Amino acid sequence: MNHESKCSTAHGHNYYVRITATASSLDEIGRVIDFGVLKEKVGGWIDTNWDHTFLVNRHDTDVLAALLSMPRAKDPFVCDFNPTAEEMAHFLLDEVCPDALQGTGVTVTKVSVEETSNCIAEASR
Repeated sequence: MNHESKCSTAHGHNYYVRITATASSLDEIGRVIDFGVLKEKVGGWIDTNWDHTFLVNRHDTDVLAALLSMPRAKDPFVCDFNPTAEEMAHFLLDEVCPDALQGTGVTVTKVSVEETSNCIAEASR
């Protein structure tokens, strides 16, 4: 929303997300967390909420109305932020990861959202 160049046109991307996690100690086999568990919990949230849909700022009412008027298998993800790679990384770090990993003893310290191989946004603690 309010972008000044070609990205002002509604469009989509494919992203790669990288998660850096830490814990106060390693588990009994020497891991912070099983990567399968990390993928299930955080990747599962991404699959459920962001995969195969549009992320749209709730104040971008024209785009939101257009998206809601189209046939779809999944509603758009309506967010309080502009869906830039930077904001997505911060949302994953600050909101999604703490909730998804609650009770595991694992803290996510960095999230990277890769839009292209040379356009990567990171959020870290």
